[in-house]
Amino acid sequence: MTDIIQLLPDHVANQIAAGEVVQRPASVVKELVENAIDAGSGNIQVVIKDAGKTLIQVVDDGKGMSLTDARMCFERHATSKIKAAEDLFSLQTKGFRGEALASIAAIAHVELKTKPEDDEVGTQIKVEGSKVANQDVCVCPKGTSVSVKNLFYNIPARRNFLKSDAVETRHIIDEFQRVALAHPQIAFSLFHNGSELFQLPETNHRQRITNIFGGKTNEKLVPVTEETEIVEISGFVGKPEFAKKSRGEQFFFVNNRFIKSPYLNHAVVAAFEGLLKDKSYPSYFLFLKVDPKSIDINIHPTKTEIKFDDEHALYAILRSAIKHSLGQFNVAPVLDFDRDANLDTPYDYKNRSAEVPQVEVDRNFNPFQEENARTHKTGSNSFSSNFKKERGESWESLYAGLQTEDVPKPDSDFREIEFESEEVTGNLFQPSQDTEEKSTFQLHKKYIVSTLKSGILVIDQHRAHTRILYEEMLKNITVSAAVSQQLLFPLNLQFNTHEIEILKQLKDSLEQTGFVFSEVKSDSVEIVGIPTLISESEVEILLEQLIADFENDVPDNGFSQTDLLAKSLAKGMAVKSGTLLNNTEQQHIVNRLFACKEPGLSPSNRSVFVTLTVDELDKKFM
Repeated sequence: MTDIIQLLPDHVANQIAAGEVVQRPASVVKELVENAIDAGSGNIQVVIKDAGKTLIQVVDDGKGMSLTDARMCFERHATSKIKAAEDLFSLQTKGFRGEALASIAAIAHVELKTKPEDDEVGTQIKVEGSKVANQDVCVCPKGTSVSVKNLFYNIPARRNFLKSDAVETRHIIDEFQRVALAHPQIAFSLFHNGSELFQLPETNHRQRITNIFGGKTNEKLVPVTEETEIVEISGFVGKPEFAKKSRGEQFFFVNNRFIKSPYLNHAVVAAFEGLLKDKSYPSYFLFLKVDPKSIDINIHPTKTEIKFDDEHALYAILRSAIKHSLGQFNVAPVLDFDRDANLDTPYDYKNRSAEVPQVEVDRNFNPFQEENARTHKTGSNSFSSNFKKERGESWESLYAGLQTEDVPKPDSDFREIEFESEEVTGNLFQPSQDTEEKSTFQLHKKYIVSTLKSGILVIDQHRAHTRILYEEMLKNITVSAAVSQQLLFPLNLQFNTHEIEILKQLKDSLEQTGFVFSEVKSDSVEIVGIPTLISESEVEILLEQLIADFENDVPDNGFSQTDLLAKSLAKGMAVKSGTLLNNTEQQHIVNRLFACKEPGLSPSNRSVFVTLTVDELDKKFM
């Protein structure tokens, strides 16, 4: 029997390893930026083109590499971070496996320029598909510059599986934000296709969060601090009233490394119990510092999941620390009915001594001096007589103008008296003329029940109204026939950089639905007109839901974008389950629903109504 097991060639093994390390352009950005941080950089610049498919360049001012190190860094399992297996349990650096540059060089054209501070000239190396194409000396500043071009050029199948540029750019921004939040002492910048997306100076954690997510973020943050033998917790949580419909602004960092932990996320949500609206998620930026020996970060290829020695204690400490911060800053209510918040001592004054108030007395003041003078002038008798005179004249004036014949007789017929009542108008739906002819009623504030010739009809009011608005939105966007109501005062809404980019892509379609944007800035939008079907207070909630729906992808196809936009707006504007509807509104939904092209299905392909025939009812009583 012939032997069939053999060793894989190095270039094949590198491509297989690249599948674990490099999943998309964002993975390359993460690995290169983390290497720059480990090199002791103070300023890191990231340049990408075509969402990283054409170019990814990371430039740092770290300590650089010698000629030998520059050649060795492209070999598999070559690293300066660890030397023995015991070092895995005391890691203080980002990367340690030694496969990042080797995997990237196997699937792209890589150019490396590096120079230590003491050397006069640097080293330039070009690698194509794991093979060194060129090596030479070059003139370059201190630090390292790595350019990755034509990612997946030799693996077309992997390149075809990449998403659109907007999606890949979003993943790159996510990785960039995670690293930038963990290291506020380092200045970062990000450029995409020649335009600047981020310019983050060296600062502290709070200011770094504000620089990334917008100026209004500062007022939403509540500081969290706790120090125990197990963990040191610092960072911020968002106030409950600013909770969002998506999980975008949720960050855990353990020893300055971004992680994902559903278990710790549950601890944060538990601390907000009773403070959040339904389907709302709190924002948090929490930095945990633990003993490196108590965690294992080598359980996942992307190193975003780690294992703790004592998760239960960490859960309890994190939950109590957040609850304490929410109560300390009067964000969460306390169970003390006799407590007066005005008597609380501000925390700025906790170390100050009390100041004794000074009392000043005017010893020359005599409150009886003026009254005595008036008494001597007028006399006590004149005062009392004047009072009695005024009182005598006033009681008769109460009955002036009353005539005895105006009093109704006891035997009058009160049934002839008519009362005027003001009819309340301005309902959400226009009243129909034949309301009295048809009978509908609402069941559990969720279903509308109507009669048919063959039985009864049960309609889900939210899905029905969503279908109605969906078809109306599609018509408005296609025909551009939407009606807009002008606002008396412009509405200014704050968003972060990524959310602004999504709104810019949807701006034309939103204007066809009735929105009017007067200005779109880097961190805010100004709206002067909104669709007639929504109120001003619902605009921010509606746009946040829209951004959450487009968070993962903004379709390039015009129809797909219009369809997704109409679905999102219709879902946010439709009447919700639990809303009480009068008979006119119920009848309006029924009539409008059966005027739709697809009345039986909601935009998400769910049943809108069910029918129950008389025969089916008869079988229930058999």
